[in-house]
Amino acid sequence: MGSAGFVLCSPSISSSHPFSKPLPTLSLIRCSTSTSELTPDKLPTTGFSLTGGAYDFKKATISLTNELLSSPKKVTLLRHGLSTWNSESRIQGSSDLSVLTKAGEDQAERCKNALQNIYFDQCLASPISRAKQTAEIIWQGRDKPLVYLDSLKEISLYHLEGMKNVDAKQIYPKEYTIWREDPANFQMNGRYPVRDLWKAARDCWKEMLLSSGESFLVVTHKSILRALTCTALGLGPERFRSIDINNGGICVFNFNNRGEAMLEAFNMTAHMYSDHVYPG
Repeated sequence: MGSAGFVLCSPSISSSHPFSKPLPTLSLIRCSTSTSELTPDKLPTTGFSLTGGAYDFKKATISLTNELLSSPKKVTLLRHGLSTWNSESRIQGSSDLSVLTKAGEDQAERCKNALQNIYFDQCLASPISRAKQTAEIIWQGRDKPLVYLDSLKEISLYHLEGMKNVDAKQIYPKEYTIWREDPANFQMNGRYPVRDLWKAARDCWKEMLLSSGESFLVVTHKSILRALTCTALGLGPERFRSIDINNGGICVFNFNNRGEAMLEAFNMTAHMYSDHVYPG
């Protein structure tokens, strides 16, 4: 092996290998900076960014507020822990009959431990039980009250709620197929639930970003998280199924003072399988 800061260009092959032939002289490729060369007087100065300067962005694509914010914001989005209806493969929607399982409670505890070093000005949560329970576990010991927002409630799926997916597919094949394959045009009770969700997400972003504080934790559900993510990135409801977020998964957005979003992290789950703690 080469010394620190170098890699070998070619693998070593034994001359006795049946397909061996003379190898070219191995050369060394120099990495951008050798660890041994980083002396205290050569360390990066203030303003150094791990993303090569893109992190401190000044202009993005669209504003979610159409007005200036009091300061840049960071919003950490988190999906609730495993629920009873998750474990039974039932359609949950806005129903409040599904609660956290013991595994879901343990997942919420993992989230709490993973976020312990991060300061949040507020925790905003859906008032629906499975998200509310998750937020209560995560926020326990913090000195500020939880804030519940109706705009963070899950999508309304009317008579499909509570049904097992396999039963819904058999009893309502047309509706179920559209819900799965063409969600933007999925219609129930004279409404378009996914389109309604997009409006709720935009309203929610505006409410959050114009609130006082600079760092927010948001605990809610998968479908509204999809809508929040897509609206922040300028994607329409036809992209509803282009992303997925695990129970306990964490997404992080940064916003400049124009209310323009940059996605920093998506569906982080290291903490669900280890004792990983995210830095503050």
